[in-house]
Amino acid sequence: MKTPQTTPEKRKKIKSSVLYWAVLNFGIIMLAAGVFLFKGPNNFATGGVSGIAIILSKYVTPLVPFLTQSVIMIIINALLIVIGFIFLGKGCTFKTVYCSLMYTFEMWLMQLLFEHLNINLPLTDETFLEFLYAMLLTGIGSAILFNCNASSGGTDIIALIIKKFTRLNIGKALFATDLIIASSTFIIFDVKTGLFSILGLFFKAFLVDSVIESIGKSKYVTIITSSPEKITPFILEGIHRSYTSYTAKGGYSGEEKTVLLTVCNRGEALKLKIKIRNADPAAFVILTDTNEILGKGFRSTL
Repeated sequence: MKTPQTTPEKRKKIKSSVLYWAVLNFGIIMLAAGVFLFKGPNNFATGGVSGIAIILSKYVTPLVPFLTQSVIMIIINALLIVIGFIFLGKGCTFKTVYCSLMYTFEMWLMQLLFEHLNINLPLTDETFLEFLYAMLLTGIGSAILFNCNASSGGTDIIALIIKKFTRLNIGKALFATDLIIASSTFIIFDVKTGLFSILGLFFKAFLVDSVIESIGKSKYVTIITSSPEKITPFILEGIHRSYTSYTAKGGYSGEEKTVLLTVCNRGEALKLKIKIRNADPAAFVILTDTNEILGKGFRSTL
């Protein structure tokens, strides 16, 4: 009995799936490292479950040493996931549950590792340096998760519930919950920590938007050529994209040419540009940056 051969399309799908989960887990690790190494030790409560855990650990951990910041996060995230399923149903997706549990589990592992190695936190006495790394790691980590159509759960679930029962949109609801958490650090810790927390809230918002835009950037390629037969096979087989073609007439020369339209990522665009240069040096090529593409081969949901 012969084993079924894996088709190129199936191999590409498997490769894409493996890459997706690898990137997703990398984002979770960055988020967990930013919170454990920099946000938590410096009390930068810029919102989210990590912010709530930072605030609660100040009062709870001295009384119950077992309830560290990592353990508190696990408890809160577990409760929010249950609440999310009750109030949101399918809105609390598998990916959100997975990211939430992995995020808190990795925080717990880091805590065990640092205790075993006797490494004290914070790592330095440079507060601003620690703040920058806290925002960079958590901001980029969150952006990677959002780009994968996932999130770390936490206050995202609270925001979804607020949105469901009020007129606030999810962005305003999420900002409102995070602002309350960040503002409370003025009272619970001190003015310096409060100012860093509020600054971090805004800094992270801008950073996440910038990173998401950069990650999602692709190329929209317009090719005007007299030799489409030399280019189209490479689009289909070389970079595994499709294209749209139509005939157009030049306004100055009156000559009829073929216009090819395709979209691809930046690496594929570079390969295509080199191929066009070799196949038809006279071709007119326009490459346009696009921040988001919806459809097969790119994002499948709105």
